[in-house]
Amino acid sequence: MTITKAEIFSQLQTTLHDTFEIDPEKITLEARLLDDLEIDSIDAIDLLVQLKPMLGKRKIDPSYFYKMRTVGDVVDGLYDLLSQPE
Repeated sequence: MTITKAEIFSQLQTTLHDTFEIDPEKITLEARLLDDLEIDSIDAIDLLVQLKPMLGKRKIDPSYFYKMRTVGDVVDGLYDLLSQPE
């Protein structure tokens, strides 16, 4: 099964809203995690935990995630990760 970037964004938007009570309208591809959405490094780990079911058996290195600054970066990173075989 191939997942699209739009599907990843939708899942990410839902997760950010459900987990951190962020208004979905604020969650855009250009939104900066820290500056716009107030997602700090601790929150980022919580986000990774919430996204784990989407990743299946794939592992994500937290340091890889720390380089991501925008929601779009996260979508692109997850898409790249999900494009790799499990």
